[in-house]
Amino acid sequence: MKPEITGIHHVTAIASDPQRNIDFYAGLLGLRMVKKTVNFDDPSAYHLYYGDENGSPGSIVTFFYWPGHDARGRVGSGQTTALVFSAPEGSLGYWQERLEKHGIAVERKTRFGEDVLAFADPDQIPVEIVAVADDSRSGWTGAGITAEHALRGLHTAELTVAFATPTEALLSMEMGFRLVKREGDRARFEAGLGGSGRYADVIQSAGPRGLGGSGTIHHIAWSVPDDETELRKQAELQRSGYQVSPVMDRDYFHSIYYREKGGILFEIATENPGFAVDEDPDALGTGLKLPRQHEHLRARIEKILPPLNPATTLS
Repeated sequence: MKPEITGIHHVTAIASDPQRNIDFYAGLLGLRMVKKTVNFDDPSAYHLYYGDENGSPGSIVTFFYWPGHDARGRVGSGQTTALVFSAPEGSLGYWQERLEKHGIAVERKTRFGEDVLAFADPDQIPVEIVAVADDSRSGWTGAGITAEHALRGLHTAELTVAFATPTEALLSMEMGFRLVKREGDRARFEAGLGGSGRYADVIQSAGPRGLGGSGTIHHIAWSVPDDETELRKQAELQRSGYQVSPVMDRDYFHSIYYREKGGILFEIATENPGFAVDEDPDALGTGLKLPRQHEHLRARIEKILPPLNPATTLS
């Protein structure tokens, strides 16, 4: 029987300035912009997607944009609390030098026997790069970062909650994850075939509760292979008492949403149809693509949205 939830699909965060965000994630970190679109619920704001060459599930980070000081959030419990990327073993020296050269303060640490480079993005969202020996995924090299250093995708989802037991129970029962190891207040689970891109780290924290807004992660999406699997998981979660949304068509995948008991917003997203449904694979992320229900507003939306420039290739 093929696995149902196979790992991470994407992580969506909230930033304050789309151009600065492009320069950081596509320029400095070298991810490919795979889709330039707008927020389904607020078409006056961009929704940008970054990932590997094809926007493969497990490589994708996306951003909504909430400008202004009043839109600032606070990282804390009840949230996914870091963007954690996988990079080739031995590449952390390269990344430390590159980040420090461009004014980014970094911290080296070890966790679960892995070497970790920790820093923050321009909105102070925590970001980590983990050196992983056995990740066979390929990173995007179109931004000038060679394959020996390119980020391969997301490594783990960092789930911070005040009380870990209900979250761990959801992962291990309804969602089919397996406990891998524990270290202090952190427990690592894995889905599907296991390994990088299929981990979830549950962290029990007595710190302050997070507040949504720019500088925080909005939700974590888990990947399923098809619509049939998604509908089955929807029914299973509902039988377990979770309030699960109807299936929503997000153009590039179909989604359901629910909150786990620690307060984190979970999404389950399908692998199909993918990001090439409305753009040639070689041109991903180059044109403004609007959700079908907003296409008739294109002229108005294009006037409202600020112009964006491609990320500058950095050395």
